[in-house]
Amino acid sequence: MTADQRPGGYALWREPLLHFLLIGAAIFLLYRVLNGEGAPAPREIVVTPAHISALQEGFSRTWLRHPNPEELRGLVDEHIREEVYYREAIAMGLDRDDTVVRRRLRQKMEFLTEDVASAAAPSDAQLEEFLQRHYDKFATSSQTSFEQIYFNVGQRGEAAQREAAELLAALQAGLTQANAGSLGDTTLLPPGMTDASPHDVESVLGAGFVKQLDQAPLGQWAGPFESAYGLHLVRVTSRKGGDKPVLAQVRPLVERDWQAEQAQQRSEAFFQTLLAKYEVRIETGEAAQP
Repeated sequence: MTADQRPGGYALWREPLLHFLLIGAAIFLLYRVLNGEGAPAPREIVVTPAHISALQEGFSRTWLRHPNPEELRGLVDEHIREEVYYREAIAMGLDRDDTVVRRRLRQKMEFLTEDVASAAAPSDAQLEEFLQRHYDKFATSSQTSFEQIYFNVGQRGEAAQREAAELLAALQAGLTQANAGSLGDTTLLPPGMTDASPHDVESVLGAGFVKQLDQAPLGQWAGPFESAYGLHLVRVTSRKGGDKPVLAQVRPLVERDWQAEQAQQRSEAFFQTLLAKYEVRIETGEAAQP
């Protein structure tokens, strides 16, 4: 006669609590099988003086003062809370299949290679070679001085082009004394510009005007040139070519861009090294075919 058959006997396997615990254990084991054996969360959390110093510095940068003892204790408690949740989340695999987490981890990996690149100090020879490869980027802009006479197409209509050409002929023949303030139409545009870079001219009269200005002869009235505002007769009074960049003059800019290029190259090389560890297979399927 078994225990549960004897009078007053107790069948443990009929206990509902036992059933619940067994089902829970089975679900947990199934989860571990399906999701892989996650690494157990380390059971020791050590808050070092370096951690506390970093917490103090972060507080000081935000509030422009040092934390008092109670605030510091709150910072430490919050750090511990964050560490506990972080470790448990990693142990449960919550970091997997999370786009935000994946992107953040990628950024941190890329930052590692960028930090290595920025730590390397370039030599003068390296910077000089970089400068020659990017000569146009560091060359100073050309400068142009000119005066202009404006014709308002909105007011003059179809006659604007003809009247501008007639005044140009008179100016070139010396029959009319040029005075940008009295000839042409009233405008808020400047009567001329002095030592203006292409960017300066473009910001006032547009990119198309810059190209026309570059073709104008020196010391002679030319045009009419078109802008977004109307027509212009122009006389270039001086034109200075851009200066050849010298490393000593532009070294900070060259070094900055050199560092950026090195960071990009190292990042790509590091990625290719990591990629070599994997076999990549892209399965498009028939549905993906055009």
